[in-house]
Amino acid sequence: MDFAVIKRNADIARILEHYDVRLKRVGKDSLRGRCPLPTHRSEQSVESFQVHTGKNVWACHSASCCQARNGKVGGNVLDLVAYLEGCSIHEAALRLQDGCAVPKVIGVQDQLVSKEKTRGGRQEKLARLPFRLPLRWHCYLQQRGIDPQTAVWFGAGYYAGSGFLRGRVAFPIHDEHGELVAYAGRRLDDVEPRYLFPPGFGKSRVVFNLHRAIEPAIQQRGLAIVVEGFFDCLKVHQAGYGNVVALLGTSVSERQAELLESHFRELVVMLDGDEAGRRGSRTLAARWPAAQMAWVPAGRQPDQLAQEEIQGILRRAVRCASAA
Repeated sequence: MDFAVIKRNADIARILEHYDVRLKRVGKDSLRGRCPLPTHRSEQSVESFQVHTGKNVWACHSASCCQARNGKVGGNVLDLVAYLEGCSIHEAALRLQDGCAVPKVIGVQDQLVSKEKTRGGRQEKLARLPFRLPLRWHCYLQQRGIDPQTAVWFGAGYYAGSGFLRGRVAFPIHDEHGELVAYAGRRLDDVEPRYLFPPGFGKSRVVFNLHRAIEPAIQQRGLAIVVEGFFDCLKVHQAGYGNVVALLGTSVSERQAELLESHFRELVVMLDGDEAGRRGSRTLAARWPAAQMAWVPAGRQPDQLAQEEIQGILRRAVRCASAA
């Protein structure tokens, strides 16, 4: 890995565009604007960040930002990616080693890459994000009852980079083939909006965790346990049910229904115990008369239940499904 070649070939202007950093041009080779680095905290320094596109270098002249970076004023493209992604220089180089103009890991990219796919003789545009976020363990996951092993299995973790997912716990979302299509981010508090999805992404077109639940080693007699949200899915999986999927809501779209019907013979519905969850359960029961209801206690949701409670509720429902 030749660091000099990487720094020479990686276009800093395109990297900034990838990270949705909007700067104004102040000369032929100069850009200026608000600093995008996570070390920048000043509200007064709105034009402290400067970039020389010809030399592929940058600098932030905010005193507090420089102090947070141990007095370093600026650097090259490797330094830039390392700061934005919260990774080492070596890891930044790995993401740029093919001479690409943008990193191989999504940092703050709010835009989606469009992909054409033919289904039933018609062309569909599917939103997808082909890059992977650098995520790490956070105590918020523990507070929600998630074990580190479960977080690793689902690829979930805290994102410290920049962009719409910054400061949130991020969940990778895959299609039924296991291809990464998007990330969703959950705030660490309950201020709305608690969950964010990439602009233009249709969550009603996917079933979360479907690609794992349909694996032969995980699938149980063609039966799926259907829950509402990410944490519900993680907690039910953690209770020993790998065949759990999430609708990312209380309703089921035509596309989600198609995915469920094509991969499973039986459904056990375990939506939240609130009014919306009960209403969603009745709608699903009307569509799938043979579906079994795993009723969560009123006012609660699966991710708030202890493992023993989840297992008790599901044992009864799965037993009824098997007997049907």
